[in-house]
Amino acid sequence: MLSDLHTELGIPADYGKNGPPEYAEALDLVDIGPNLVGRMQRLTPHTAAQWTAMVQAAADDSVRLMIVSGFRSIDYQARLIRKKINAGQSIDDILKVNAAPGFSEHHTGQAVDIATPGSRPLTEEFETTEAFAWLGENAAKFEFSMTYPRDNEWGIIYEPWHWSIK
Repeated sequence: MLSDLHTELGIPADYGKNGPPEYAEALDLVDIGPNLVGRMQRLTPHTAAQWTAMVQAAADDSVRLMIVSGFRSIDYQARLIRKKINAGQSIDDILKVNAAPGFSEHHTGQAVDIATPGSRPLTEEFETTEAFAWLGENAAKFEFSMTYPRDNEWGIIYEPWHWSIK
């Protein structure tokens, strides 16, 4: 049960009241290829088709989009948080960077973390790349938008690499 998991991880009982909304796990997923470290990534069929088309359109414009992560289960999200807790990070600091299990857009299979050559993955440095500029001009054509802009309503750090279909 999600509340038991939140209690185990030390997630505040009121989490979600001012944070990101709760998301159900996607059940219908397709493989879209490996990420930067060779782990197969999955997205919903519609998101996979849009992602594939967007990657090709970017490539046609000499821009390379690479996936860092797609679908993540609630259990996987909990493991990420446990690993950070075990490394000595506070739950408050973790929740500024990672959504609590059940509250990550990655559970929907409609979110991707994007990288490009020459930029360290999952850093604000991504906003200075051609890929980010290309996404700003073109991602909406493929139904993608950046979920966590600066000063977003959920208090999640600015994530120029995180894009999703709503």
